[in-house]
Amino acid sequence: MTVETPSIEDTYRDLRSKLADVVPEPELALKAELAYRINRLKRERGAVILGHNYMEPALFHSVCDYTGDSLELSRVAATTEADPIVFCGVRFMAETAKILNPDRTVLLPAQRAGCSLAASITAADVRELRRRYPGTPVVTYVNTYADVKAESDVCCTSSNAAQVVESLDAEQVIFLPDEYLARNVAASSSKQIVFPSSQPVPQERRAADASNGLQYEIVGWHGRCEVHEQFTVQDIRDVRAQFPDVVVLAHPECSPEVVAASDFSGSTGAMSRYVTETDAPRYLLLTECSMGDNIAAEAHDKEMVRLCSVRCPHMNEITLEEVLASLRENRYQIEVEPRVRARARRAIERMLEIT
Repeated sequence: MTVETPSIEDTYRDLRSKLADVVPEPELALKAELAYRINRLKRERGAVILGHNYMEPALFHSVCDYTGDSLELSRVAATTEADPIVFCGVRFMAETAKILNPDRTVLLPAQRAGCSLAASITAADVRELRRRYPGTPVVTYVNTYADVKAESDVCCTSSNAAQVVESLDAEQVIFLPDEYLARNVAASSSKQIVFPSSQPVPQERRAADASNGLQYEIVGWHGRCEVHEQFTVQDIRDVRAQFPDVVVLAHPECSPEVVAASDFSGSTGAMSRYVTETDAPRYLLLTECSMGDNIAAEAHDKEMVRLCSVRCPHMNEITLEEVLASLRENRYQIEVEPRVRARARRAIERMLEIT
């Protein structure tokens, strides 16, 4: 049975019911028309649109077939049979979809949708770390480009990082490239973290650490997300002073100090579930601003503290206009060199097997 594309009027009514408090009325009408044209073209082409939780609300709630965090979308990318795959996220996410679907067309609507964290490390950096720490397994955050994944043993996301690290029966683990995520994993696991600029820990100190419950080291890198590193403990204090009953949720790419001062820390998917499953008077999300709007659009009974001014410039490259052009013109196609793709796929698949 063929499913008809909702009319412009129905699309507008749906968006208005969800986003009237978020998007101005004249803008909603324009976005509804764009969404209608995208959905019609998507069905004509047999495409699937994947949308990360950081997408702007009108796009997130109108054209995406699947939404979620990096892990959830990786699982969809691993199983979808659609062609093309339009990835509303950033380049490393689209690369992951291509790695898992080498024979399908994968489109990234905005050519400049990069990532400061992914750009913080190269494949050559990983090879140098392997030379310095021979035999040490490499866990690479999914927020990296394909050539870095190809130099890794296993990937992880913010939602399964601790689980992936714990799954490795190793005395020492290299965890790349997010400094704060590595520190948060180490803190939650009672593990020590050593950065490459430091000298390797002497054996006698390692033995003493082990007696104090530090089972192995995590060798980190100095990469940071340009969005999450902006949040501070003072931000939390300021919000609590104004809203004493607020529940603060922090992404684990925030500093360990911010995570410790928050009430909950987890991936974007985990934060969404937390808000849905708990009954607090109000919430503050320390992550990309669009996500709070997206949650508020679906949970009208939840009050989101709208004090966020931190937006990801890369995620914001993805717009409804760009998605429409991507479907019309097959732009921008993601390609991954076959040898890199094969090696990176092993690291991604191992992650999916663990979690």
